[in-house]
Amino acid sequence: MKGSDEAEFTEFAAGMIRRLRKTAYLMCGDWHRSEDAAQDALVKVYRRWHRINRGHGLNSYAHQCLVTAVLDQSRRPWRRERLVDADEPLPSQADPGGVVDDRLLVVQALAALPPSQRACVVLRHYADLSLEQTADILGIGTGGVKSQTSRGLARLRELLDQTERSAS
Repeated sequence: MKGSDEAEFTEFAAGMIRRLRKTAYLMCGDWHRSEDAAQDALVKVYRRWHRINRGHGLNSYAHQCLVTAVLDQSRRPWRRERLVDADEPLPSQADPGGVVDDRLLVVQALAALPPSQRACVVLRHYADLSLEQTADILGIGTGGVKSQTSRGLARLRELLDQTERSAS
């Protein structure tokens, strides 16, 4: 890779790593796996850097690599083991408003969704990608994205309503 390409990729990676890591976390619910998935995605982007159209599609391609990495990780038997108790809250600063608790509830509810619904919801509503971009990343039609997102959001509402009722 040429020096200018190397610098351009480094700038892109530095700007995208946090977003990719957060997106992966919402898809898998584990910070360690999300870090691995984000790094795997950036490695794939790096390998194809000279072939990627940087004007259009670079962010979509990075997200496509990320989704593939998260789904590949979930298929590996040794990756299914959880090192951290899912009910254990993440360390946080003082949180008088319960924002961290709310986030944890949403992440737990997302983890209960099937992978395809979770991917659609996260890409559409967290990564803020269009229907077409999400369909392209997941390799499905826009109708599939719409139905998976709709079902995923409906299930999230059910799960969060159940959590709210049991907390009352």
